[in-house]
Amino acid sequence: MEQGKRAVIIGAGPAGLTAAFELLTRTRIEPVVLEKCDYMGGISRTVNYKGNRIDIGGHRFFSKSDRVMQWWLKILPMQAVDGEHTEITYQRQTTRVAAHPEPSDPEREDRVMLVRNRKSRIYFMRQFFEYPITLSGDTLKKLGLWKTVKIGLSYIRSVLFPIKPETNLEQFFINRFGRELYLTFFKSYTEKVWGIECSQISAEWGAQRIKGLSIWKTLTHILKKMLPKKKGDIAQKDVETSLIERFLYPKYGPGQMWEEVAEKVKSRGAEILTHWNVETIEHSPSQTGRKVTAVVARNEQTGETRRFTGDYFFSTMPVKELVADLEPPAPPAVREVSDGLMYRDFITVGILCERIKLRDSSGKLVEDNWIYIQEPDVLVGRLQIFNNWSPFLVAEPGKVWIGLEYFCNDTDALWHKSEAEMIALAKAELASMNILDPQDVEDATVIHMPKTYPAYFGTYDRFPQVISWMNEFDNLFLVGRNGMHKYNNQDHSMLTAMTAVDNIIDGVRSRDNLWALNTEQEYHEEKREEKPIEEREEVSVG
Repeated sequence: MEQGKRAVIIGAGPAGLTAAFELLTRTRIEPVVLEKCDYMGGISRTVNYKGNRIDIGGHRFFSKSDRVMQWWLKILPMQAVDGEHTEITYQRQTTRVAAHPEPSDPEREDRVMLVRNRKSRIYFMRQFFEYPITLSGDTLKKLGLWKTVKIGLSYIRSVLFPIKPETNLEQFFINRFGRELYLTFFKSYTEKVWGIECSQISAEWGAQRIKGLSIWKTLTHILKKMLPKKKGDIAQKDVETSLIERFLYPKYGPGQMWEEVAEKVKSRGAEILTHWNVETIEHSPSQTGRKVTAVVARNEQTGETRRFTGDYFFSTMPVKELVADLEPPAPPAVREVSDGLMYRDFITVGILCERIKLRDSSGKLVEDNWIYIQEPDVLVGRLQIFNNWSPFLVAEPGKVWIGLEYFCNDTDALWHKSEAEMIALAKAELASMNILDPQDVEDATVIHMPKTYPAYFGTYDRFPQVISWMNEFDNLFLVGRNGMHKYNNQDHSMLTAMTAVDNIIDGVRSRDNLWALNTEQEYHEEKREEKPIEEREEVSVG
């Protein structure tokens, strides 16, 4: 790799920072990262409110990719588990974490990955149901005999007579759970999240996020839980993602990971420039297609404008904005599709309180990480209990720190409510669901996250036109969730950046392997044989 080459990376989220780190540790290419905000991690950041930390949306550190798991644990070593050595076992292989001579103790050290139990449930009809839905005795009792019979018959019908072709999300759910269970537990919640009917959402969303789950999968998972399991198995590669029972988690939330990575990037001499918003992406013809020559960015604090040239360009900015910023402009047909891409925005209301009413049989706080609110009479979609992600997210032991998550569009009235109005709404909805008494609230805050979820409607069915045209750029790599308009978890966003760097090193011009990673049908929820990636010279990150 020639020395003196430069990569301009737009965005300091998981994909952007992974790309910078990979370039620094595996090549002689010098990256410069342009971030329009003042924080690291994008939507995988941690918000610190008076010492109480908020994980925007909830981020489990779990991957079926050995490469990602090892990468994380090089940055933040794992805590000791049940007195064992600092090892993780997955895919019948054991990897020893050698960053420290002794296992990390979260009571004494901050740079540590916790091992946390996963528990999520559905709150419906003012009571808890298991998530994913299981046909357990408890579920049958709560639903009642007649409802249970209808669910069973509906599921049998879907098995015998599946809907073909399966084109939208409603058909996806019915084929895997039956119409009755879909109407009971999936339809209203999903439409609350996306703001449109399931029949208008592409089935690809389901294939990406929950493929592999069904009533049958859930029943077999229950049977497997009754069998002995190998102690200390963290990666659980043969477990569908929505059924994972243990995961890794940074002591101070996901943002801690990306703050650590950012420091390592800067310690190696690279620049991460904050408050720089990219406004223009200059490009010109090349011998084999097109190439980006520079990006022009404006500092949101000073108003200064700078032109950043480079040999390679990585973009994690929303595709809609990327195409709009191209100069000269993209062809009208490409612009039409990109302009029609849609996103779903996100509001979190953090509530600090003395207590909540959600208790287990022993009277202790429930152990749920997050709770899916499927009550039709409230707007809140999900509730996080930050104490259960990491006790270190809460400043004062004994307090309960929760987050209410609202899904909306930035054109909705909800998005434009004042902080006081949002806090009042959150307290009223918690009270109406018998979760909390408003007088127990001590403090609260509101956080807005635009373009959190790339949507699978609008002009998404024509998105391949954009992909085809963007692939003509020799030196431009679209990576990450918004960078590829794919609803990916952070580990997948990292893999897109890693693969892009692989391509630069190996001289691979095609972008097919990047977009293949984005077909989550083969990654998120199904086992697959992952080809080992050739080890290259790598700088120690101990």
